Amino acid sequence: MSNIHNLGKNNSILNQFMAEIRDVDIHNDRMRFRKNIERIGEIMSYEISKTLNYKTIDVQTPLGVQPVSVPDEEIVLATILRAGLPFHQGFLELFDSAENAFVSASRKYNEAHNAFTIEVEYLSSPSIEGKTLIVIDPMLATGGSMDLAYKALLKRGTPAKIHVACVIASQQGIQAACEIFPAEITTIWAAAIDPYLNDKAYIVPGLGDAGDLAYGEKI
Repeated sequence: MSNIHNLGKNNSILNQFMAEIRDVDIHNDRMRFRKNIERIGEIMSYEISKTLNYKTIDVQTPLGVQPVSVPDEEIVLATILRAGLPFHQGFLELFDSAENAFVSASRKYNEAHNAFTIEVEYLSSPSIEGKTLIVIDPMLATGGSMDLAYKALLKRGTPAKIHVACVIASQQGIQAACEIFPAEITTIWAAAIDPYLNDKAYIVPGLGDAGDLAYGEKI
């Protein structure tokens, strides 16, 4: 089974940002919602950085030479559009030399809005062969979008390591991710793991539709 980290179980400032993105009284402030998602990405990327391989380099200062340990992995940040964009930016703030991939995987509802399929419409990615792939999606509900996005990314190679990063996951989504990704190279990170999905496959208690809260409703 993959390693699973639920960062919200520990007391930290992360939980303040989580409280605000869940709060219906704050949901009409899209800029604040996006900023908090970005902050959560920064915190999670810092936690992931502790698990990377490091090498020592010599840095020339004005007064001498200082050995410094720096990450020794090629990182690709892969984000599922559109809701993942502010989360992605948080990761990019810390992993600022990472390569970037983007996948459009979204729900397509029927007219009654009581059933949906998931479609991948767009992929832009460098080679991920032998690299560390961080798959970024704020809401891990059924795992359907994650599954299709990962299959699309595998067209660009086979990664050496995988980190799955989400803001809120359902228990069902966690189980799905454990089945989708190879356990021996995968670590799953969440800021919260919620108990179940409703009949429309939204995470409960969750926060609603992250894409709509960040960027407005879509048709």
